[in-house]
Amino acid sequence: MVEVTVKLSYNGRNYLTNVIVEKGTSKEQILRMAQEQIKKQWLN
Repeated sequence: MVEVTVKLSYNGRNYLTNVIVEKGTSKEQILRMAQEQIKKQWLN
């Protein structure tokens, strides 16, 4: 497992989030996981 820091834009704001994934996980999947984390934070 590795920790990846992702910077992305959501709802006009920039976010920096960490995602813990297995080695070899594709960039697309890491970005998808990061977006899901940000969405969950917005809903709470």
